[in-house]
Amino acid sequence: MSSRLVDQLDTNLLRVLHTLLTERSVTRTAMKLGQSQPAISNMLKRLRDITGDAILVRGKNGMTPTQRGQELLLLARQGLGVMESIASPAPAFVAASTQRVFHLGAPDYLSVLLIPMVMEKVRELAPNAGLVIHALNAGFDYAAALETGELDCVIGNWPDLPQHLHIAQLFEDEVVCMVNRKHPVVSKGLSLKYYLEMSHLAPTPYMIGHRSIIDGTLAEQGLKRKIQMTIPYFGMVPYVLSKTDLVFTTSRSFAVQCAKDWPIEVLPMPIPMPKMQFFMLWHERVHAAAEVQWLRKIVAEAAGEVYA
Repeated sequence: MSSRLVDQLDTNLLRVLHTLLTERSVTRTAMKLGQSQPAISNMLKRLRDITGDAILVRGKNGMTPTQRGQELLLLARQGLGVMESIASPAPAFVAASTQRVFHLGAPDYLSVLLIPMVMEKVRELAPNAGLVIHALNAGFDYAAALETGELDCVIGNWPDLPQHLHIAQLFEDEVVCMVNRKHPVVSKGLSLKYYLEMSHLAPTPYMIGHRSIIDGTLAEQGLKRKIQMTIPYFGMVPYVLSKTDLVFTTSRSFAVQCAKDWPIEVLPMPIPMPKMQFFMLWHERVHAAAEVQWLRKIVAEAAGEVYA
């Protein structure tokens, strides 16, 4: 069928087609749809022109559908159903019964406290739902993943927030230092001079060209720390610190949690440092989606409880 003929179809014609094939009568169709008999006859003629088929023909007991007409009855019913679905509001999101798989992007340093809390809440409130955590790294374009739907939302701390994404601040955290509990600096105290002379352990940046708040703040004062080793996973930090004399600069919540189970000492920064700010980002395409609104609420509640 040519596009010109397809363009002539509309909801009204589709409803007339469905009623004609159901009632098998121009008169009854006109009465049922509240239109005149000549108007229905004219629309039947249009439908015959569009489909290239008689649709209804005279039989012994009145009008009867052609073979193609029988096929069109099912198609008309399906078409009207699709149009009604398009015009109807989206079904209400019910967390308790949803089987949706959610996709959340986050750097792995949030895996100690925040992500387990998010998972706990999802399991409790949406036991049939799935949750996939995507690790952020320098080769992962999280903005593109949000736009395509690969990710529902992303958590992290960014020095420059992208303007085209929706943003919500989740929490702030103080910057501290972590060292082996047997390190001499624990008893001597951590001065700025010693901090700059020490060998540092640092995370691999999870964004290309990203400079941490620590190095950025030091650079503003003409200072630079000596990063001796880098690691891709925060889970490795306590293992490395327990075996070396390296210092690791991070958020207080991460450091305190590690110190509970490892021979780690948490020391204050020897230089004023702005707090680390953590945000949640999402794309306009899911801004109004009820299920993603629910996920964002869960993440925000978890952050509020963990970092209160």
